[in-house]
Amino acid sequence: MPVNPADGPILGTLYGSDPMRAVFDEQTYFQRMLDVEAALARVQARLGIIPADAADAIVAAAKVENLSTVDLAASARNVGYPVVGLVAGLSKAAGAAGAWSHWGATTQDIMDTATVLQVREGLDLIEAELRVILTALMTQANRHRDTVMAGRTHLQQALPTTFGLKCAIWAMPFIAHLERLAQLRTRVQIVEFSGAAGTLASLGDQGIPVMQALAAELGLHVPPAPWHVCRDGLAEAVNFLGLVGGTLAKIATDIVLLAQTEVGEAAEPYIAGRGQSSTMPQKRNPIASEYILAATRMVHALVPSMLGAMAQDHERGTGPWQTEALVLPQAFVLTHGALLHTRAIAEGMVVDPARMRANLDITHGLIVSEAVMMGLAPVLGRGEAHHVVKRACDRALADGISLADALQCDPAVASRLDRAAIEMLIDPANYLGSAHAFIDRVAAASERYHDRRRA
Repeated sequence: MPVNPADGPILGTLYGSDPMRAVFDEQTYFQRMLDVEAALARVQARLGIIPADAADAIVAAAKVENLSTVDLAASARNVGYPVVGLVAGLSKAAGAAGAWSHWGATTQDIMDTATVLQVREGLDLIEAELRVILTALMTQANRHRDTVMAGRTHLQQALPTTFGLKCAIWAMPFIAHLERLAQLRTRVQIVEFSGAAGTLASLGDQGIPVMQALAAELGLHVPPAPWHVCRDGLAEAVNFLGLVGGTLAKIATDIVLLAQTEVGEAAEPYIAGRGQSSTMPQKRNPIASEYILAATRMVHALVPSMLGAMAQDHERGTGPWQTEALVLPQAFVLTHGALLHTRAIAEGMVVDPARMRANLDITHGLIVSEAVMMGLAPVLGRGEAHHVVKRACDRALADGISLADALQCDPAVASRLDRAAIEMLIDPANYLGSAHAFIDRVAAASERYHDRRRA
Protein backbone atom coordinates (compact mmCIF):
# COMPACT_ATOMS: atom_id res chain seq x y z
CA MET A 1 0.00 0.00 0.00
CA PRO A 2 2.29 2.82 -1.18
CA VAL A 3 1.47 6.28 0.15
CA ASN A 4 4.26 8.06 -1.75
CA PRO A 5 3.18 8.70 -5.38
CA ALA A 6 6.71 7.87 -6.50
CA ASP A 7 6.16 4.28 -5.36
CA GLY A 8 2.65 3.74 -6.70
CA PRO A 9 1.92 1.50 -9.69
CA ILE A 10 0.20 4.38 -11.52
CA LEU A 11 1.72 7.69 -10.44
CA GLY A 12 5.08 6.00 -10.00
CA THR A 13 5.38 5.95 -13.79
CA LEU A 14 5.75 9.74 -13.63
CA TYR A 15 8.01 10.18 -10.63
CA GLY A 16 10.48 7.32 -10.59
CA SER A 17 11.58 4.15 -12.33
CA ASP A 18 11.00 0.46 -11.77
CA PRO A 19 14.72 -0.41 -12.03
CA MET A 20 15.64 1.99 -9.23
CA ARG A 21 12.67 0.98 -7.10
CA ALA A 22 13.84 -2.63 -7.50
CA VAL A 23 17.25 -1.65 -6.11
CA PHE A 24 15.74 -0.13 -2.96
CA ASP A 25 12.78 -2.49 -2.61
CA GLU A 26 12.35 -3.81 0.96
CA GLN A 27 12.71 -7.42 -0.17
CA THR A 28 15.91 -6.50 -2.00
CA TYR A 29 17.21 -4.77 1.11
CA PHE A 30 16.67 -7.89 3.19
CA GLN A 31 18.42 -9.96 0.53
CA ARG A 32 21.36 -7.54 0.59
CA MET A 33 21.56 -7.98 4.39
CA LEU A 34 21.57 -11.72 3.87
CA ASP A 35 24.29 -11.27 1.23
CA VAL A 36 26.41 -9.53 3.85
CA GLU A 37 25.73 -12.29 6.39
CA ALA A 38 26.71 -14.91 3.81
CA ALA A 39 29.89 -13.05 2.86
CA LEU A 40 30.79 -12.70 6.54
CA ALA A 41 30.39 -16.45 7.06
CA ARG A 42 32.54 -17.23 4.01
CA VAL A 43 35.44 -15.03 5.07
CA GLN A 44 35.30 -16.14 8.70
CA ALA A 45 35.45 -19.76 7.58
CA ARG A 46 38.51 -18.99 5.44
CA LEU A 47 40.13 -17.32 8.43
CA GLY A 48 39.36 -20.30 10.66
CA ILE A 49 36.96 -18.38 12.90
CA ILE A 50 33.89 -20.54 12.21
CA PRO A 51 33.64 -24.09 10.82
CA ALA A 52 33.62 -24.36 7.03
CA ASP A 53 30.55 -26.60 6.99
CA ALA A 54 28.69 -24.05 9.12
CA ALA A 55 29.58 -21.32 6.63
CA ASP A 56 28.32 -23.48 3.76
CA ALA A 57 25.00 -23.98 5.53
CA ILE A 58 24.66 -20.27 6.32
CA VAL A 59 25.42 -19.30 2.73
CA ALA A 60 22.88 -21.79 1.40
CA ALA A 61 20.24 -20.50 3.81
CA ALA A 62 20.84 -16.81 3.07
CA LYS A 63 17.86 -16.45 0.72
CA VAL A 64 15.11 -13.96 1.40
CA GLU A 65 12.46 -16.56 0.64
CA ASN A 66 13.62 -18.43 3.77
CA LEU A 67 12.46 -15.52 5.94
CA SER A 68 8.95 -14.97 7.23
CA THR A 69 7.60 -11.50 6.57
CA VAL A 70 5.21 -11.86 9.49
CA ASP A 71 8.00 -12.84 11.87
CA LEU A 72 10.28 -10.08 10.59
CA ALA A 73 7.58 -7.45 11.05
CA ALA A 74 6.79 -8.61 14.57
CA SER A 75 10.46 -8.60 15.52
CA ALA A 76 11.15 -5.20 13.97
CA ARG A 77 8.12 -3.70 15.70
CA ASN A 78 9.33 -5.05 19.03
CA VAL A 79 13.10 -4.60 18.73
CA GLY A 80 13.18 -1.46 16.63
CA TYR A 81 15.57 -2.94 14.05
CA PRO A 82 15.15 -5.68 11.45
CA VAL A 83 18.41 -7.56 11.95
CA VAL A 84 17.46 -9.51 15.08
CA GLY A 85 14.55 -11.07 13.23
CA LEU A 86 16.65 -11.57 10.13
CA VAL A 87 19.38 -13.39 12.03
CA ALA A 88 16.78 -15.52 13.80
CA GLY A 89 15.25 -16.49 10.46
CA LEU A 90 18.66 -17.15 8.91
CA SER A 91 19.77 -19.24 11.88
CA LYS A 92 16.59 -21.30 11.76
CA ALA A 93 17.01 -21.93 8.02
CA ALA A 94 20.65 -22.93 8.54
CA GLY A 95 19.82 -25.45 11.24
CA ALA A 96 22.54 -26.22 13.78
CA ALA A 97 25.02 -24.16 11.76
CA GLY A 98 22.90 -21.09 12.45
CA ALA A 99 24.63 -20.76 15.81
CA TRP A 100 27.67 -19.44 13.88
CA SER A 101 25.77 -16.79 11.91
CA HIS A 102 26.33 -13.05 12.52
CA TRP A 103 29.56 -13.90 14.35
CA GLY A 104 31.15 -10.79 15.88
CA ALA A 105 28.87 -8.44 13.94
CA THR A 106 26.31 -5.93 15.12
CA THR A 107 23.03 -4.76 13.64
CA GLN A 108 24.45 -1.61 12.08
CA ASP A 109 27.26 -3.53 10.38
CA ILE A 110 24.74 -5.55 8.42
CA MET A 111 22.32 -2.72 7.68
CA ASP A 112 24.96 -0.16 6.67
CA THR A 113 26.85 -2.55 4.41
CA ALA A 114 23.60 -3.68 2.80
CA THR A 115 22.74 -0.03 2.22
CA VAL A 116 26.12 0.52 0.59
CA LEU A 117 25.47 -2.39 -1.76
CA GLN A 118 22.16 -0.79 -2.73
CA VAL A 119 23.78 2.61 -3.20
CA ARG A 120 26.46 1.10 -5.44
CA GLU A 121 23.80 -0.44 -7.66
CA GLY A 122 21.80 2.79 -7.61
CA LEU A 123 24.85 4.80 -8.64
CA ASP A 124 25.39 2.39 -11.55
CA LEU A 125 21.91 3.24 -12.85
CA ILE A 126 22.53 6.96 -12.34
CA GLU A 127 25.87 6.79 -14.15
CA ALA A 128 24.36 5.00 -17.14
CA GLU A 129 21.80 7.77 -17.63
CA LEU A 130 24.36 10.53 -17.15
CA ARG A 131 26.43 9.06 -19.97
CA VAL A 132 23.49 8.66 -22.34
CA ILE A 133 22.26 12.20 -21.72
CA LEU A 134 25.73 13.66 -22.19
CA THR A 135 26.04 11.90 -25.55
CA ALA A 136 22.55 12.99 -26.63
CA LEU A 137 23.12 16.63 -25.70
CA MET A 138 26.46 16.76 -27.52
CA THR A 139 24.77 15.26 -30.57
CA GLN A 140 22.22 18.08 -30.42
CA ALA A 141 25.02 20.62 -29.88
CA ASN A 142 26.81 19.56 -33.05
CA ARG A 143 23.58 19.29 -35.02
CA HIS A 144 22.60 22.85 -34.12
CA ARG A 145 26.00 24.51 -33.94
CA ASP A 146 24.85 26.94 -36.68
CA THR A 147 21.23 27.31 -35.54
CA VAL A 148 21.17 30.97 -34.52
CA MET A 149 18.78 32.06 -31.81
CA ALA A 150 18.33 34.86 -29.33
CA GLY A 151 20.35 34.59 -26.17
CA ARG A 152 18.30 35.82 -23.23
CA THR A 153 19.27 37.46 -19.96
CA HIS A 154 16.66 38.37 -17.34
CA LEU A 155 14.16 36.75 -19.75
CA GLN A 156 14.86 39.50 -22.31
CA GLN A 157 16.60 39.12 -25.65
CA ALA A 158 20.26 40.01 -25.13
CA LEU A 159 22.64 38.91 -27.90
CA PRO A 160 22.58 36.21 -30.56
CA THR A 161 23.81 32.73 -29.64
CA THR A 162 23.27 29.29 -31.14
CA PHE A 163 21.05 26.48 -29.96
CA GLY A 164 24.10 24.26 -30.30
CA LEU A 165 25.92 26.30 -27.67
CA LYS A 166 22.89 26.16 -25.39
CA CYS A 167 22.92 22.36 -25.66
CA ALA A 168 26.68 22.25 -25.04
CA ILE A 169 26.23 24.34 -21.89
CA TRP A 170 23.45 21.99 -20.78
CA ALA A 171 25.86 19.09 -21.39
CA MET A 172 28.93 20.50 -19.64
CA PRO A 173 27.86 19.73 -16.02
CA PHE A 174 27.34 16.08 -16.95
CA ILE A 175 31.09 15.76 -17.49
CA ALA A 176 31.67 17.13 -13.99
CA HIS A 177 28.97 14.87 -12.55
CA LEU A 178 30.65 11.79 -14.02
CA GLU A 179 33.96 12.92 -12.54
CA ARG A 180 32.33 13.54 -9.16
CA LEU A 181 30.72 10.12 -9.29
CA ALA A 182 34.01 8.37 -9.96
CA GLN A 183 35.56 10.20 -7.01
CA LEU A 184 32.76 9.68 -4.52
CA ARG A 185 32.52 5.94 -5.16
CA THR A 186 35.76 5.44 -3.22
CA ARG A 187 34.27 7.33 -0.27
CA VAL A 188 30.81 5.73 -0.37
CA GLN A 189 31.33 2.14 -1.47
CA ILE A 190 33.01 1.17 1.80
CA VAL A 191 32.36 -1.82 4.02
CA GLU A 192 30.99 -1.09 7.49
CA PHE A 193 32.14 -3.54 10.15
CA SER A 194 32.59 -2.19 13.64
CA GLY A 195 31.10 -4.55 16.16
CA ALA A 196 29.04 -3.32 19.08
CA ALA A 197 30.79 0.03 19.62
CA GLY A 198 33.41 0.39 16.91
CA THR A 199 36.25 -1.73 18.33
CA LEU A 200 35.47 -5.24 17.00
CA ALA A 201 36.46 -6.45 20.43
CA SER A 202 34.47 -9.68 20.05
CA LEU A 203 36.88 -10.83 17.33
CA GLY A 204 40.06 -10.12 19.27
CA ASP A 205 43.03 -9.57 16.97
CA GLN A 206 41.10 -10.88 13.96
CA GLY A 207 38.77 -7.88 13.70
CA ILE A 208 40.68 -6.00 11.03
CA PRO A 209 41.47 -9.11 8.93
CA VAL A 210 37.75 -9.93 8.93
CA MET A 211 36.86 -6.37 7.94
CA GLN A 212 39.37 -6.42 5.09
CA ALA A 213 38.29 -9.85 3.87
CA LEU A 214 34.61 -8.90 4.05
CA ALA A 215 35.27 -5.80 1.94
CA ALA A 216 37.13 -7.86 -0.66
CA GLU A 217 34.35 -10.46 -0.71
CA LEU A 218 31.74 -7.79 -1.42
CA GLY A 219 33.89 -5.72 -3.80
CA LEU A 220 33.97 -2.74 -1.44
CA HIS A 221 36.71 -0.45 -0.20
CA VAL A 222 38.20 -0.70 3.29
CA PRO A 223 38.03 2.31 5.63
CA PRO A 224 40.91 3.13 8.00
CA ALA A 225 38.46 2.59 10.89
CA PRO A 226 34.74 1.86 11.19
CA TRP A 227 32.50 4.66 9.91
CA HIS A 228 29.42 3.76 11.93
CA VAL A 229 29.07 7.36 13.17
CA CYS A 230 30.87 9.07 10.26
CA ARG A 231 28.06 9.52 7.75
CA ASP A 232 29.74 11.87 5.30
CA GLY A 233 29.91 9.24 2.54
CA LEU A 234 26.19 8.59 2.35
CA ALA A 235 25.50 12.30 2.81
CA GLU A 236 27.83 13.03 -0.10
CA ALA A 237 25.92 10.56 -2.27
CA VAL A 238 22.63 12.38 -1.66
CA ASN A 239 24.28 15.78 -2.13
CA PHE A 240 25.60 14.46 -5.44
CA LEU A 241 22.05 13.56 -6.43
CA GLY A 242 21.06 17.10 -5.48
CA LEU A 243 23.70 18.52 -7.83
CA VAL A 244 22.53 16.26 -10.63
CA GLY A 245 18.98 17.42 -9.95
CA GLY A 246 20.02 21.04 -10.21
CA THR A 247 21.43 20.40 -13.68
CA LEU A 248 18.27 18.60 -14.77
CA ALA A 249 16.10 21.39 -13.37
CA LYS A 250 18.03 23.99 -15.40
CA ILE A 251 17.39 22.06 -18.62
CA ALA A 252 13.71 21.55 -17.76
CA THR A 253 13.28 25.24 -16.96
CA ASP A 254 14.75 26.26 -20.31
CA ILE A 255 12.57 23.78 -22.18
CA VAL A 256 9.44 25.07 -20.44
CA LEU A 257 10.33 28.65 -21.42
CA LEU A 258 11.31 27.77 -24.99
CA ALA A 259 8.06 25.84 -25.46
CA GLN A 260 5.80 28.76 -24.54
CA THR A 261 3.35 29.58 -27.30
CA GLU A 262 4.80 33.08 -27.70
CA VAL A 263 8.33 31.66 -28.05
CA GLY A 264 7.88 28.23 -29.65
CA GLU A 265 11.55 27.56 -30.36
CA ALA A 266 11.96 24.11 -28.84
CA ALA A 267 9.73 21.54 -27.18
CA GLU A 268 9.65 18.08 -25.69
CA PRO A 269 9.38 15.13 -28.10
CA TYR A 270 5.94 14.85 -29.61
CA ILE A 271 3.97 11.76 -28.64
CA ALA A 272 0.28 11.58 -29.44
CA GLY A 273 -1.69 12.45 -26.33
CA ARG A 274 1.39 13.41 -24.32
CA GLY A 275 0.76 16.44 -22.13
CA GLN A 276 -2.74 16.94 -23.46
CA SER A 277 -5.46 18.88 -21.65
CA SER A 278 -8.80 17.31 -20.75
CA THR A 279 -10.58 20.41 -22.12
CA MET A 280 -8.22 22.14 -24.57
CA PRO A 281 -7.36 19.93 -27.56
CA GLN A 282 -4.59 22.26 -28.78
CA LYS A 283 -2.46 21.90 -25.65
CA ARG A 284 0.91 20.13 -25.58
CA ASN A 285 2.05 20.73 -22.03
CA PRO A 286 5.75 20.21 -21.16
CA ILE A 287 4.86 17.33 -18.87
CA ALA A 288 8.32 15.72 -18.65
CA SER A 289 9.88 19.03 -17.66
CA GLU A 290 7.21 19.54 -15.03
CA TYR A 291 7.98 16.21 -13.41
CA ILE A 292 11.72 16.85 -13.61
CA LEU A 293 11.17 20.06 -11.67
CA ALA A 294 8.88 18.38 -9.13
CA ALA A 295 11.24 15.46 -8.55
CA THR A 296 14.41 17.54 -8.28
CA ARG A 297 12.80 19.97 -5.86
CA MET A 298 11.95 17.05 -3.62
CA VAL A 299 15.52 15.73 -3.83
CA HIS A 300 16.77 19.18 -2.87
CA ALA A 301 14.41 19.13 0.10
CA LEU A 302 15.87 15.77 1.18
CA VAL A 303 19.49 16.95 1.11
CA PRO A 304 19.27 18.91 4.42
CA SER A 305 17.77 15.85 6.14
CA MET A 306 20.77 13.79 5.10
CA LEU A 307 23.17 16.47 6.27
CA GLY A 308 21.32 16.69 9.57
CA ALA A 309 21.67 12.94 10.00
CA MET A 310 25.44 13.38 10.23
CA ALA A 311 25.03 14.58 13.83
CA GLN A 312 25.39 11.11 15.34
CA ASP A 313 25.78 10.95 19.11
CA HIS A 314 28.76 9.06 20.51
CA GLU A 315 29.15 5.52 19.08
CA ARG A 316 25.57 4.91 17.89
CA GLY A 317 23.14 7.58 16.81
CA THR A 318 19.75 7.86 18.47
CA GLY A 319 17.55 8.98 15.60
CA PRO A 320 19.78 10.48 12.90
CA TRP A 321 20.75 7.04 11.60
CA GLN A 322 17.10 6.05 11.17
CA THR A 323 16.49 9.22 9.15
CA GLU A 324 18.76 7.99 6.36
CA ALA A 325 16.44 5.12 5.51
CA LEU A 326 13.68 7.63 4.77
CA VAL A 327 15.93 9.78 2.56
CA LEU A 328 18.19 7.53 0.49
CA PRO A 329 15.62 5.47 -1.44
CA GLN A 330 13.47 8.52 -2.22
CA ALA A 331 16.44 10.56 -3.43
CA PHE A 332 17.65 7.79 -5.74
CA VAL A 333 14.22 6.92 -7.13
CA LEU A 334 13.27 10.54 -7.82
CA THR A 335 16.63 11.38 -9.38
CA HIS A 336 16.52 8.38 -11.67
CA GLY A 337 12.99 9.23 -12.76
CA ALA A 338 14.07 12.80 -13.53
CA LEU A 339 17.05 11.48 -15.49
CA LEU A 340 14.80 9.30 -17.63
CA HIS A 341 12.57 12.28 -18.43
CA THR A 342 15.66 14.33 -19.29
CA ARG A 343 17.00 11.58 -21.52
CA ALA A 344 13.75 11.57 -23.49
CA ILE A 345 14.01 15.33 -23.98
CA ALA A 346 17.70 15.26 -24.90
CA GLU A 347 17.26 12.51 -27.47
CA GLY A 348 14.02 13.63 -29.05
CA MET A 349 13.54 17.36 -28.53
CA VAL A 350 11.71 19.22 -31.27
CA VAL A 351 13.67 22.26 -32.46
CA ASP A 352 12.26 25.01 -34.71
CA PRO A 353 15.12 27.00 -36.32
CA ALA A 354 12.67 29.08 -38.39
CA ARG A 355 10.89 30.24 -35.25
CA MET A 356 14.24 31.03 -33.66
CA ARG A 357 15.10 33.25 -36.63
CA ALA A 358 11.68 34.90 -36.58
CA ASN A 359 12.08 35.70 -32.89
CA LEU A 360 15.52 37.12 -33.60
CA ASP A 361 13.92 39.52 -36.07
CA ILE A 362 11.29 40.75 -33.61
CA THR A 363 13.52 43.66 -32.58
CA HIS A 364 14.33 44.52 -36.21
CA GLY A 365 18.06 44.43 -35.55
CA LEU A 366 18.16 45.91 -32.04
CA ILE A 367 19.45 42.63 -30.61
CA VAL A 368 22.77 43.22 -32.37
CA SER A 369 23.16 46.88 -31.41
CA GLU A 370 26.33 45.92 -29.53
CA ALA A 371 27.74 44.48 -32.75
CA VAL A 372 27.07 47.76 -34.56
CA MET A 373 28.64 49.74 -31.75
CA MET A 374 31.77 47.57 -31.77
CA GLY A 375 31.89 47.81 -35.58
CA LEU A 376 31.77 51.62 -35.48
CA ALA A 377 34.13 52.01 -32.52
CA PRO A 378 37.36 51.77 -34.54
CA VAL A 379 36.09 54.59 -36.75
CA LEU A 380 34.24 56.85 -34.30
CA GLY A 381 35.80 55.91 -31.02
CA ARG A 382 33.97 53.71 -28.51
CA GLY A 383 32.22 56.51 -26.63
CA GLU A 384 30.93 58.25 -29.76
CA ALA A 385 29.96 54.93 -31.33
CA HIS A 386 27.85 54.16 -28.26
CA HIS A 387 26.06 57.50 -28.53
CA VAL A 388 25.42 57.08 -32.25
CA VAL A 389 24.00 53.58 -31.89
CA LYS A 390 21.91 54.55 -28.86
CA ARG A 391 20.47 57.43 -30.88
CA ALA A 392 19.67 55.06 -33.74
CA CYS A 393 18.02 52.57 -31.35
CA ASP A 394 15.84 55.29 -29.90
CA ARG A 395 14.83 56.42 -33.38
CA ALA A 396 14.07 52.86 -34.49
CA LEU A 397 11.79 52.36 -31.49
CA ALA A 398 10.10 55.75 -31.81
CA ASP A 399 9.49 55.55 -35.58
CA GLY A 400 8.85 51.81 -35.81
CA ILE A 401 11.66 51.25 -38.29
CA SER A 402 14.54 48.79 -38.39
CA LEU A 403 17.90 49.51 -36.82
CA ALA A 404 19.47 49.39 -40.30
CA ASP A 405 17.12 52.14 -41.52
CA ALA A 406 17.75 54.25 -38.43
CA LEU A 407 21.52 53.90 -38.83
CA GLN A 408 21.36 54.83 -42.50
CA CYS A 409 19.52 58.02 -41.53
CA ASP A 410 22.39 59.07 -39.27
CA PRO A 411 25.04 61.08 -41.19
CA ALA A 412 27.79 59.90 -38.85
CA VAL A 413 27.09 56.34 -39.99
CA ALA A 414 25.94 56.87 -43.58
CA SER A 415 29.13 58.78 -44.39
CA ARG A 416 31.25 55.83 -43.36
CA LEU A 417 29.20 52.70 -44.07
CA ASP A 418 27.06 51.78 -47.06
CA ARG A 419 23.87 49.76 -46.73
CA ALA A 420 25.62 46.44 -47.39
CA ALA A 421 28.12 47.10 -44.60
CA ILE A 422 25.31 48.02 -42.22
CA GLU A 423 23.43 44.83 -43.09
CA MET A 424 26.57 42.82 -42.40
CA LEU A 425 26.84 44.40 -38.95
CA ILE A 426 23.26 43.65 -38.00
CA ASP A 427 23.22 40.03 -39.20
CA PRO A 428 22.99 37.96 -35.98
CA ALA A 429 24.93 35.12 -37.59
CA ASN A 430 27.94 37.43 -37.85
CA TYR A 431 28.03 38.15 -34.13
CA LEU A 432 28.45 34.78 -32.47
CA GLY A 433 31.88 35.30 -30.98
CA SER A 434 33.38 32.05 -29.72
CA ALA A 435 30.14 30.03 -29.85
CA HIS A 436 31.57 27.40 -32.20
CA ALA A 437 34.82 27.20 -30.28
CA PHE A 438 32.99 26.72 -26.99
CA ILE A 439 30.99 23.83 -28.46
CA ASP A 440 34.22 22.25 -29.65
CA ARG A 441 35.80 22.70 -26.22
CA VAL A 442 32.90 20.97 -24.45
CA ALA A 443 32.98 18.18 -27.03
CA ALA A 444 36.71 17.74 -26.47
CA ALA A 445 36.24 17.65 -22.69
CA SER A 446 33.57 15.00 -23.12
CA GLU A 447 35.83 12.92 -25.35
CA ARG A 448 38.76 13.26 -22.94
CA TYR A 449 36.59 11.96 -20.13
CA HIS A 450 35.45 8.97 -22.20
CA ASP A 451 39.06 8.33 -23.22
CA ARG A 452 40.12 8.26 -19.56
CA ARG A 453 37.32 5.79 -18.77
CA ARG A 454 38.39 3.53 -21.66
CA ALA A 455 42.00 3.68 -20.48
